[in-house]
Order: sequence, then structure tokens, then C-alpha cells
Amino acid sequence: VHQSKLDFFCKLGYGKQDICKVLENLGQEALEDDVLKELIRMGSKPQALESQAQPSALKLVARGSSSTTPGSKWLGEGESDSSDYLRPIVIDGSNVAMSHGNKEVFSCWGIQLAVDWFRERGHTYIKVFVPLWRKEPPRQESPIADQHILEELEKQSILVYTPSRKVKGKRVVCYDDRYIVKVAYEKDGVIVSNDNYRDLQNENPEWKWFIEQRLLMYSFVSNRFMPPDDPLGRHGPTLNNFLSKKPVLPEPKWQPCPYGKKCTYGNKCKFYHPERPHQAQLPVADELRAKLNAPLSMGKEEEPYRTGG
Repeated sequence: VHQSKLDFFCKLGYGKQDICKVLENLGQEALEDDVLKELIRMGSKPQALESQAQPSALKLVARGSSSTTPGSKWLGEGESDSSDYLRPIVIDGSNVAMSHGNKEVFSCWGIQLAVDWFRERGHTYIKVFVPLWRKEPPRQESPIADQHILEELEKQSILVYTPSRKVKGKRVVCYDDRYIVKVAYEKDGVIVSNDNYRDLQNENPEWKWFIEQRLLMYSFVSNRFMPPDDPLGRHGPTLNNFLSKKPVLPEPKWQPCPYGKKCTYGNKCKFYHPERPHQAQLPVADELRAKLNAPLSMGKEEEPYRTGG
């Protein structure tokens, strides 16, 4: 009992000497609330609070703290959770596993490869959905490879089993695709699957738009998880922007005009002309009007000076 209470208050940050002193005064059977009150009455503080009270040149400060040091706030922002700028990831575990197993074996290693790929990118919210019956021992008609990976991912709170049960010897399985789309939609994340979920698109118009815009397809190349660099096609966002909450727009790249100085398109030319960098972007008709009106306006301005003379 003494050791358990000692460990408990040590985790809270209190010193061992103060804890032992209080336990001696109150007895080993004292309640945790009474011990905590006595520690507070004695003026004992957790080590975290004591370290905050001590001045330091530079230290990391958690987001939302009341520190006024500009440098520490900046470092705290830099060390913040990457979920601020990366989208949550929801993986269709069955689709990924069967794809890695060439549609013959439920390969759990494929799920691990996909999870590792997003982890290396910095994604913190990663969920994999797999039917509960995949926990059962593999059978001849449904082989499973590396089943222990499912247990490891479940311990890491990454893998989520969708419900299933047996009724009179028959397995009743909940529709795991609905879990996948619903969670991804609520989290405003990305669905990782090669399935188009057409039935769910017809079921809900909002889901239809979401699936069309947030579905990330992939391929396995020599045990390498590879999503496309252009998830929504050639004219869509890049993979980095697709997976980011705040996409970064590329800087415009001006292509020089193939005709050079012989170009007759004038300001309508969409290419870059280094010889006229400061030319106003006016249509040809407006440019001609400006040239015609310029001498007329100059003449009108000079008239008062001539009549006055």
C-alpha cells in the first residue's frame, strides 16, 4: 500500500521525502484525498510547478500557457501537434489488406505499411477499420497473414474493429464502409481506399461530394505503399495539398513567349515577355484608345496657357 501510494504521488510530481513524511503522519491507510490535502497544506508543489517558478533562459511552453517570453511561445508553436495542418486519416483496412494480398490473402502487413507511410509524414490521427470477425483464427476460405499486427495496432489505438456477432450459427456483420465514411466525414479527413463507395454516395448527397473530393487511392509496388501525386487528376491539387488542411498554392511560373519580339498578340499574349516587364495589362482596343486620347488631353491642357498669354 505504501509503495502504490508513493508511486501515485510521484507521478503527480511530488517529492518522495514530502510523500513519506505525510504518510508517516497520517498512517499508511490514509485516503489519497487526505494525503493530497496534507501535501498542499505543507506547501509541497509538484516538480513541474517548481520548474515553472524558476527563471530560465529559454524553455518550451505548451500551447495556451501564460508565458510572456516571445521565444518560448515561438518554440511552443513549432513543437505543436501536427494535427493543426494535416488532415485526419481513415483507412479502409479490409481494402488495403486484400489489395496487398493480391485479393487472395488478408495481408495485415499491407495495413502496417500504409500506417507507417502516414506516420512518417507526421499525421497523428490515423484510424484503421476492420471487421471484428478478422480476430478469429484464419480459415481456408479466408486466409490471414501476419494477424499479430492487428493486435499491435489495436494496442496503439489505431485499429478499430467494427461490430459483428453470430446468430444461430450465422455471422451478422455490420457495414464497415459506413463507419469509414462517417468518421472521415465528421473529422473532415481523408479516406484511404480503392473502393468508390457508390452505394453510400447514393445514400447521402453530402457523402457523395465528400467521397469524390477526399478519397485517396493507392498502389502497392514491391511492398511499398504509394498513393498518387495527383489524387484528383492532373488539374487537381498535389498530394501534399490534398493531405493538408491549409494547402500551399504554387508560385506562378511564367513561360517565355516562343515568338519573342515578333509576337503580335500584344497585351493579350499569355506568355512572358522580358522586354516589356512594366507593360500595363490592357486589351489592345483599350491600349489604342489610350494612345489616341493622350495627345488630345495634352492639347486641352495647353490651351489655357495659350489663351492666358
